[in-house]
Amino acid sequence: MMNIKSKIKVSSTAFLALLLSISVFSQNIQISGAGNPTEPSIMMDPNNSDILVAGSNLNYFYTSSDGGATWNVDTLTSSYGVWGDPVIDIDTSGHFYFTHLSNMVGGNWIDRIVCQKSTDAGSTWSDGSYTGLNGTKAQDKQWTIVDRSNNNIYMTWTEFDQYGSSASSDSSRILFSKSLDQGGSWSVPLQINQISGDCIDEDNTVEGATPAIGPSGEIYVSWAGPNGIVFNRSLDQGESWLGQDVLVDPMPGGWDFDIPGLDRANGLPITKCDLSGGPNHGTIYINWSDQRNGITDTDVWLTKSIDSGNTWSIPVRVNNDNSNKHQFFTWMDIDQTNGHLYFIFYDRRAYLDNQTDVYMATSSDGGGTYINRKISDTSFIPTNGVFFGDYNNIVAHNNIVRPIWTRLNGGQLSIWTDITPIDDILNLPQESLSDSIMEMSIFPNPSTNLTYISFKLHRLSKVQIELIDSSGKFIMELTNKTLAYGKHVIPIDMSTLNLSQGTYYYKLAINEETEILKAILIE
Repeated sequence: MMNIKSKIKVSSTAFLALLLSISVFSQNIQISGAGNPTEPSIMMDPNNSDILVAGSNLNYFYTSSDGGATWNVDTLTSSYGVWGDPVIDIDTSGHFYFTHLSNMVGGNWIDRIVCQKSTDAGSTWSDGSYTGLNGTKAQDKQWTIVDRSNNNIYMTWTEFDQYGSSASSDSSRILFSKSLDQGGSWSVPLQINQISGDCIDEDNTVEGATPAIGPSGEIYVSWAGPNGIVFNRSLDQGESWLGQDVLVDPMPGGWDFDIPGLDRANGLPITKCDLSGGPNHGTIYINWSDQRNGITDTDVWLTKSIDSGNTWSIPVRVNNDNSNKHQFFTWMDIDQTNGHLYFIFYDRRAYLDNQTDVYMATSSDGGGTYINRKISDTSFIPTNGVFFGDYNNIVAHNNIVRPIWTRLNGGQLSIWTDITPIDDILNLPQESLSDSIMEMSIFPNPSTNLTYISFKLHRLSKVQIELIDSSGKFIMELTNKTLAYGKHVIPIDMSTLNLSQGTYYYKLAINEETEILKAILIE
């Protein structure tokens, strides 16, 4: 048997340290699996980062007082009804706000947007106030922002004349409302878009209006629709708006697209503004995903404006792979203590099928460069016919980052977060593949017996594979041969290796470059 230790670029000591860092870094926490939860939202109290409140469809809320390590689960009630699309926000007094759709007894389905308030870190909630009631028109997909200079709450959403209608007489529009008394009451909604959309809930519908606060109290909003991604702003607390929508990006392929394994998917935009006082103070960012590179290649994008939204930069791709696979359901936040950007999205760069990981991307230079890191412990495979939701969420403050996402595996839905310190995540090796190898994966993973290592070579390559246990101890060599250009699938019968259940690693040395794959063996 050939000794390959001298052939690879990683020393045994460094490799053991690498394995140990991989095996202990990830601290995924399941928040809940009750009630088919989807479309999560999360918020941190900036005055006490141990306090977290989250929500999910249709009426669940979750509270944590230890930074997300443990969670209490409960259901939200209101006389106005609770019907999904949860959004969590917080003011400077530590009061949380939970806005959502309604389905009031005696009312009409999603006929208003409801806001409920908690003054005890999410333990109890008011019955709520509402805005948007307009006969039988549907009020859908709201987002909020709190101006931390005065605790004004600003809300934007989509109003449908008749949800799902294809009639040319029915249209959709973007509305704005505000509360100047910490959620006690709301202003009469104001339409802020110039170009309206249809009511089909597809590319030509105006949706995804997310507000952000500027450094002098400006209100910035972007959304997607028939003209792509557009932007508007107000300089007087929402009393007046630009007379014409500003085009941000044509969003080739539209905001409504197909992802294999999902019933529906979207790339609606997220608007954020840097208030950190750092070098990018005042910069407005818009993050989204689309399929401009083809229907099999969904990517995550970021554009920015340094002139209050008058002009926008050429979009930069956030995901740093070259796999031509799907990255989707992005969300972003800005750590307002330092201006660092954080993104969460689903990622299939490592697989040949619909297996899905969760990735975090970070940028400390205003979106100039990005680090991508996988943060999910294991992949999952979503199931057609099970509603998966439309988005995830992430919150960051003072170098503490808490993503939240939906996992759908074996038809079961659950909500997760990760509490790994951000420095530990950033210190992991970059999970990018060399130009000699692509599409590397293990499937199924976890596995009970037979598993496969799959990869595609771009040229004739020397391939050596070792099996390593979780402590870094060499178990055996599995492959040592020269393979031709193309796709290769190597079966491994784990049941013949007399291994106990647990975590293992495959070390692949390909043309003297080393990649590491993590595998989980279960009984």
